[in-house]
Amino acid sequence: MTQPPDQPQQPPQQPQGGFGAPPPQMPPPPQGPPQTPPPPQGPPSAAPQPGYGYPQAPQQQPGPYGQPGPYAQPGQYAQQPGPYGQPGPYGQPQQPGPYGQPGYGYPPQPQYPGGPGMPPPPGGGSRNPFKGKPGLAVGAAVVALALIGGVVFAVTSGGGDDSKDKKPVARKSDDAKPSASAPVNPGDGSGDGGADPEDLNSGRKAGESKVLWYKEAPNAPGSGADAPGLWITDKTVVKAAYKQVFAFNVGDGNPTWDALTFPQKICSVTPQKSADDKVVVAYESGTSDRAECNKLQQIDLNTGAKGWSATLADGALFDSTITISMSITGKTLMVGRSQSGVAYDVGTGKKLFDKSKYGNACFPTAFAGGGRLLSVASCDATGTNEHDEMQELDPRTGKVKWTQKFDKGWRVARTYSVDPVVVYSTNEDKKAWNISTFGSNGTFRSQVSFDEDFAPSCGWAILQRDLQGCQGVAVDSTTLYLPTEASGGPNDVVAINLATGKEKWRVKSPADESMLPLRTEGGKLLAYVEPSYATGGQVVSIPIGGSSHKPVKLLQNPASTAGVESGFYSKVFDWVDGRFYLATTRLSGNDDTKEKLMLAFGK
Repeated sequence: MTQPPDQPQQPPQQPQGGFGAPPPQMPPPPQGPPQTPPPPQGPPSAAPQPGYGYPQAPQQQPGPYGQPGPYAQPGQYAQQPGPYGQPGPYGQPQQPGPYGQPGYGYPPQPQYPGGPGMPPPPGGGSRNPFKGKPGLAVGAAVVALALIGGVVFAVTSGGGDDSKDKKPVARKSDDAKPSASAPVNPGDGSGDGGADPEDLNSGRKAGESKVLWYKEAPNAPGSGADAPGLWITDKTVVKAAYKQVFAFNVGDGNPTWDALTFPQKICSVTPQKSADDKVVVAYESGTSDRAECNKLQQIDLNTGAKGWSATLADGALFDSTITISMSITGKTLMVGRSQSGVAYDVGTGKKLFDKSKYGNACFPTAFAGGGRLLSVASCDATGTNEHDEMQELDPRTGKVKWTQKFDKGWRVARTYSVDPVVVYSTNEDKKAWNISTFGSNGTFRSQVSFDEDFAPSCGWAILQRDLQGCQGVAVDSTTLYLPTEASGGPNDVVAINLATGKEKWRVKSPADESMLPLRTEGGKLLAYVEPSYATGGQVVSIPIGGSSHKPVKLLQNPASTAGVESGFYSKVFDWVDGRFYLATTRLSGNDDTKEKLMLAFGK
């Protein structure tokens, strides 16, 4: 690969072995009483904890607002001026944070619902830990970077705001005769607490969509359980929950194949499916506190047939499988341990390569897949050159295509997109964040160059960073679409030019609730508008081109489902063939309620 000028060549990959880097310290706990019941207690682990890392730039000129940034050694751009006419951002900070602010303390963290005697909380959670404290992340081997504002790092998928007393509004529609439907829960008998005859279409008003079908959540322990994944094929919707994987007909919700039940709880899934509709789920090795997430099972989404299976071995000392990450890129399954990764052929289960320790004590700690396969490593964690590195790997051979080094103190937290590459990183010490884009060869392309409080909906990784845990953000070949934070009213969706990092346009939510981008399709941006206390959510489409970006309503969910939509502690959603699917990703385990697993809406 081509290295930036003045940057050392990427060292050859070293064989696995030796001691791993010790885990960094966890951030301090939030002050005051928790807003939600505490999460289930996990086993102790030597896996790296969520810290923050990006490399330290050498002492050059101070950057804009005196802040350091996330890319390493000085190169050809080191003498160029930075944005806003400031000197290039390639030096050691000589003053406090941007605007002279000291920055907030570490923000309260969202917690899982569930726990003995604890009812599930409503949707919501802290979305913006660095709100009001923008910081600067800059690069020394790349072009000058710009100031950016506070954003969410660890956020839960929120629901509606129960403090708002809004009345549902009936809107004109071609659907002139809304009515209640036949039972919409044609289930398989696995619901939590027995049969649920609730008709969520009762009282449906003109202009509101139908609940085509819904599913009760399966029984789960009182401490709660994960319900990861949502995969949709031409005929089948597939959902994992606790120890089972369910499949339902897209149109009527009837079971497509018998639910698959695993001996222990499901602990990880591939967010993507392969081109031939295969996924891989992982389940735990036992029930003890030290059970590992190491049992892999391939599944055919259309038939429910189990394909190959494997047991993921532990790596070297401190390289555990207590938590893992999985992704599919083309025909390759990438499984990440705490300090390394293993690639398999997703069709056959054949091992392709290992991604192990390399260079100056660089331990791969997270992977992201899809259009590209990305690896993020924590390097020299106990030394003076502690930093993160991001690489693109050939998904069939593991060969490194390019490497991008980040400045000390900066941590690669999320990948908003892998193709094109859009990375969200954080600096705990400076309470700052950065969103940067990269070209196909790994060179820096742009950085979000204005101060804004963005709030995509992201999960919370406890023992291992989750690069692909965000919804509510969309990226196409030219534009990044991010939601701003709602402050007691409607938010905006901002379209950001990937080439410049500057705002192209923005549009306000058509309701008083947050609007979350979903994806682009046919020259339009699809978005989900969250429900209010008494009004269901919406699906809207926003024209991307031209001068008008007014949202056009595709679906208005009935008011009767507002409580269900808002009640999901965290959720996943998708729009396919004119139907909107909404599912929870966390079960409360509360047997006193008819907890829902997922719903399908349509006209």
